[in-house]
Amino acid sequence: MNDNFQYIEEIIRKYIYVLYKLDSRTELDFQYTKKEHKGDLTLVLFSLSKKLNKSVEEVGNNIGNCVQKELKGLVFFSIVGGFLNFIFEDKYYGIILRKMLSLDFFHEKSKKTSKKIIIEFSSPNANKPLHLGHMRNSLIGNSLSEILKTLGNKIIKVQIINDRGIHICKSMIAWLKFGKGKTPDSEKEKGDHFVGKYYNLFDKICNEEMNKNTKVYKKIQVPSILNQARILLKNWEEGDYETRNVWRIMNKWVYSGFDKTYQKLGITFDEIEYESNIYEIGKKIIIEGLKKGIFFKKKDGSICVDLIKEGFDEKILLRSDQTSVYITQDIGTAVERFKKYNMDKLIYIVGREQDYHFQVLFIILKRLGYTWVDKLLHLSYEMVYLPSGIMRSREGKVINADSIISKMFSIARNTFSEKYFKSKEEINKSSEIIALGALKFFFLKIAPNKKIVFHPEKSIDFKGKTGTYIQYTYSRIRSLEKKFFELCSLVNHCWSNFKFDIYQKNMIKIIQKYPLVVKKSANHLNPSLIANYVYEVAKTFNHLYQNKKLIDPMNLFYSNMSMNIIHVTGNILKFCMNLLGIKMLDRM
Repeated sequence: MNDNFQYIEEIIRKYIYVLYKLDSRTELDFQYTKKEHKGDLTLVLFSLSKKLNKSVEEVGNNIGNCVQKELKGLVFFSIVGGFLNFIFEDKYYGIILRKMLSLDFFHEKSKKTSKKIIIEFSSPNANKPLHLGHMRNSLIGNSLSEILKTLGNKIIKVQIINDRGIHICKSMIAWLKFGKGKTPDSEKEKGDHFVGKYYNLFDKICNEEMNKNTKVYKKIQVPSILNQARILLKNWEEGDYETRNVWRIMNKWVYSGFDKTYQKLGITFDEIEYESNIYEIGKKIIIEGLKKGIFFKKKDGSICVDLIKEGFDEKILLRSDQTSVYITQDIGTAVERFKKYNMDKLIYIVGREQDYHFQVLFIILKRLGYTWVDKLLHLSYEMVYLPSGIMRSREGKVINADSIISKMFSIARNTFSEKYFKSKEEINKSSEIIALGALKFFFLKIAPNKKIVFHPEKSIDFKGKTGTYIQYTYSRIRSLEKKFFELCSLVNHCWSNFKFDIYQKNMIKIIQKYPLVVKKSANHLNPSLIANYVYEVAKTFNHLYQNKKLIDPMNLFYSNMSMNIIHVTGNILKFCMNLLGIKMLDRM
């Protein structure tokens, strides 16, 4: 029984397929049974009954009888209205618990379903620091990579840096004109912040020129500094040595700054691509498409595609001076990736404001005849906001990631003192783990398609839905384990004779959902499912802790069973938080 044991949810799905040929991935509505009814797990039958065009009684009895027959003596059922309630015997809880003590419970991998998946995330411009949007992007990408990897998939984490184009030339021309030989080292600044300062300076000068021209000439004229940036871009694309040399130097400064931020966040990549190495490939594909009549050339020399039939408009693919645009690079990148990796899926993690861009990209690739376009997916996410007045710069600029990280470190260090940790070194190290745990959990507990209003101070709290609350619960569990081995000893006992109380049953029921939650999170590409689940696990454990004496040297049988539940719960907390990129502390 133990070797071939399947959880009741899996058995129900199996029989829904056997009885009705419904896909095992069909969404089913499972709930904990309401207190006024006897039961441990409920399958809501209404939507299933409607889909099958059969009565809830017929569907419920057919599924219930099959499950009861397979789990004979362990599970019974009753139907109340449109609810199929399953009642678990104590032996069933014991089997579940023993199953969860195996490491296989946490590492369910299948070669049959294993896929090669590229996840592209972060992908910043090489002209300014990473901001809050990049942080959310990176945390989603890194967490999804871990979630998909734990199910046995081969994951390739890719960052493509937009290291060329007019935006890069803007910071270059500003530094060339006003930098006076200054460097990040001479100014003691991170390289990305240093270069970003000149990008902002360009915008300031450009706006001043536009306002001045409008007043003098009564019409808008192209600012001279913008013309200079365009000339610089043309020089770059023609391979001008001096232009390329400045470009390499400034990009190197930015990359050094990015690396330091990623290191703080614990973000790594398997591959780093650069737009400058790829954009020419995209240009060649566009020229070929023009020859085949897929695209057309306008009078000004620009190359476009007509997407009106698909509900869009004309899209420029090459400018009139034959310089490329973002979509040119994305076309070349997608083609090269499939040549190199032959992957099963390519996931782009890019903000919601780029929904249109990716819809157009996929249509163009399909027109070009690439059959693998259906393997491409744009995972869109919403923006991050801060409460009014919190950490806003005087100029109203976008808040950079480093400022938020520093703010979080400061809050954590002020919150946790010698009262919690023994030494200054331990305070600093532990505070960083707590700060990053709070930051990551706050960002990941909200589904990607939802907006975030980030409250730095509220994210570090021992109460409520926070990473700190879960980390503290974990440290409490490790403390209980230590206490057990100080006061008790491991004993062999007959599991079938143990009577679980309601608190223990609730704990076992929720922790046994771990594999199902991980699969659901992977299928929906949504780390928030794991974040919210692990919070519920922590909350359920604290309810158990507050209502039951878990370690009792006078009752070794009971203490050993409690120890099993405690140990599995601790593992669940740690594995879930690790999937979110969050470290845990044995002591807080």
